[in-house]
Amino acid sequence: MLSVFGSGPRRFTATRGAVAGVVLLAALSACGESGAGADGAGDNDAQACTAGEVSYGEVDEEVAAAEVDEEALVVYSGRSEDLVAPLLDQFTEETGIELSVRYGNTAAMTAQLLEEGDQSAADFFLSQDAGALGALANAGCLATLPEETLEQVAQTYRAEDDTWVALTGRARVIAVNPDLVVEEDRPTSIDDVLDERWSGQVGIAPTNASFQSFITAIRVLDGEDAARDFLDGLVANDVQSYEGNGDVLAAVDAGEISMGLINHYYLYELAAEAGRESIVAENLFLDDGGAGSLINISGAGVVSGTDRGDDAQALLDFMLSETAQNYFAENTYEYPMIEGVDPPAGLPTLEELDAPDLDLSDLDSLGETLELINEAGLT
Repeated sequence: MLSVFGSGPRRFTATRGAVAGVVLLAALSACGESGAGADGAGDNDAQACTAGEVSYGEVDEEVAAAEVDEEALVVYSGRSEDLVAPLLDQFTEETGIELSVRYGNTAAMTAQLLEEGDQSAADFFLSQDAGALGALANAGCLATLPEETLEQVAQTYRAEDDTWVALTGRARVIAVNPDLVVEEDRPTSIDDVLDERWSGQVGIAPTNASFQSFITAIRVLDGEDAARDFLDGLVANDVQSYEGNGDVLAAVDAGEISMGLINHYYLYELAAEAGRESIVAENLFLDDGGAGSLINISGAGVVSGTDRGDDAQALLDFMLSETAQNYFAENTYEYPMIEGVDPPAGLPTLEELDAPDLDLSDLDSLGETLELINEAGLT
C-alpha cells in the first residue's frame, strides 16, 4: 500500500505554455518501415470499419454536427481541446501537416465513428479510455500499427491485436483525508470502503468515465455479480455521489468525507492550483492486484481505411515523442509511456504498482456497466 503526498519532497509543474520543438525525422521515416504498409499503419485496406456492428456510448448530436475539413488530417479527439490543442498545434508547426479536429467526450466520439463506419472522415482517433479503443478495434475501425511504434510501449499498455497504443497511464487510487483515516485504518482492498465504519464517508463520481471503467474492470476480473454486489454495497453504505472526480477530492480535502475513489492525477492538479502546502488529502495506491489498482490509459490509433496513413502515423509517433510525453507528465500529471521520460515527481513508478492482470481492450463493455450503475440507483 503506497501513499503519495504522505512524506518526502514534492515538485509540481503547472506549465501550460507552448510545447518545446521536436525533430520528427525519426517518426516520419518510421512510417513506411517494417510492419507498415505504404500508408504507414499496416493493413489499412485489409480491415473494414463496419457501421453498427459494435456498440459503445451514445452519439452527441452537437459533436456530430461539427464540421471537419476533409482536406486536412481529420482527428477525432476524446481528450479536451484545452489539453491537447497545444500539442496538435506543435505537430502542425513541425511537420506542416494540417489537422481538422472534432472534439467530444471519448464515449461520444467512439459512438460517432462506430455509427459512421467506413464512411467516416476520421483518420486518427485519440481516446481517454482503453475500452473505447477496444470497441473500435473489435469493429475493425483501427489499423494495425508498425512494429517501430508498438515496441515503444510496454506490452501491457498496447492492444494485443496491435491496433492501438497507450499514450499515458492513469492509476486508480483512494484519496484519503489523513485527519479522518488513521494509518492502521486505511483500506488495503477496494472492498474495505464498504465497511460500515465508512458509512456516508466515501465519495464517487458515478457519471465519470473513470469510475465506469473501474466498475467494468470489476466485471471483467471478478464477474457481473461481484460488480453488482460492490455497487449495491456502496449504496447500502450511503456513498456520497459527486459530479466529477475533482469534486470528490475537494470534499475529501475539506474533511466533508473521509475518502474518495478517483484517479491519481486529480491530487496533482489541486496541488498545482492551490499549492501543495494547503492540501491535506493524500493518494492511496492499493497493492492487491485488483480492480482498485487499475491502471487505465489514454491512447490512440490510426483509423482503418484512411488514405492519410503516413500523416496519421506521423501524428501517433509525435504523441510518443519525448516532447509530447514530457508535456503530458508535466501538464496532466499522467504516467508517460516511453522509456527515458520520468513520471511526475513523487509518484511511484508503474513497475512499483500492482496493477491487475487485464487486457485493457476488455474494458469495452460500457453498456453493461452503465446498466449495473443505473440498476444500483447511482445515476
